[in-house]
Amino acid sequence: MTRLLVIDDEEKLLSLIAEFLTIEGFTVKTAKTGSEGIKLWESEPFDLIVLDWMLPDISGIEVIKHLHKKSEVPVIFLTAKTSELDKILGLELGADDYLTKPFSLRELSARIRVVLRRLEKAKTQTQWPVLDLVIEPDNFRALKNGSEIPLTPSEFKILRLLASSPGRVFTRLQLVEAVLGDSYEGYERSIDTHISNLRKKLSQDEHQYIQTVFGVGYKFTGDTP
Repeated sequence: MTRLLVIDDEEKLLSLIAEFLTIEGFTVKTAKTGSEGIKLWESEPFDLIVLDWMLPDISGIEVIKHLHKKSEVPVIFLTAKTSELDKILGLELGADDYLTKPFSLRELSARIRVVLRRLEKAKTQTQWPVLDLVIEPDNFRALKNGSEIPLTPSEFKILRLLASSPGRVFTRLQLVEAVLGDSYEGYERSIDTHISNLRKKLSQDEHQYIQTVFGVGYKFTGDTP
């Protein structure tokens, strides 16, 4: 059974979320502070974390930074913040989704299932067919109409990350980190050059697969099976 950790300091909301998600078939543990949530996460495994941005001790930002030093556990942010900059910051820190309060419990459940499905699909597939492309994430290969596309390692890492979550917007910083790991300082704008070269190799219509989301980053488009 899928195990969820919900971290939020609003006791009534926390109770409602836990009750609803339990009815939805999840196993749910809760924490009211960031420190309590980290302690729970370190003591037992969870498949996904629902994390409030504003917490009484340490912020959700600090929590996700701590979690992602040791794990790639998926995180959905809950927040009353609505600005584009806040959303970008959450995505840059590695959040898989972002839900603004107030929100529907059904929508939260649906988004949890989408994130989990997407990650499971990425783990189990040896090939990702998208339109006339076939991406082989484990073999570092991409083919178009059966012919291999000559991609550099950096280009392939960008393509693999974007194609792992069609429709999801990735910031430049996230893409640079995927290519360079922690040694990305000063290289954020270089991602535009990689994207430009990748687009030219993928299609004559340079925006067929990778679309620019102005002020945020890039996303992969195309219908997947």
